Amino acid sequence: MPLSTILIIILILILIGAVPAWPHSRAWGYGPSGIVGVLLIVLLVLLLMGRI
Repeated sequence: MPLSTILIIILILILIGAVPAWPHSRAWGYGPSGIVGVLLIVLLVLLLMGRI
């Protein structure tokens, strides 16, 4: 498996884990999912530029 595929899978799992849907994480707001979203956008830009 290429490295980019593994990184995308890991980021998607982190994004699902950062969704404030569980009782212990409702007070976090959108911070964790926002950070993961930015990381996902950076990864997609690098992927489209051919750097990964």
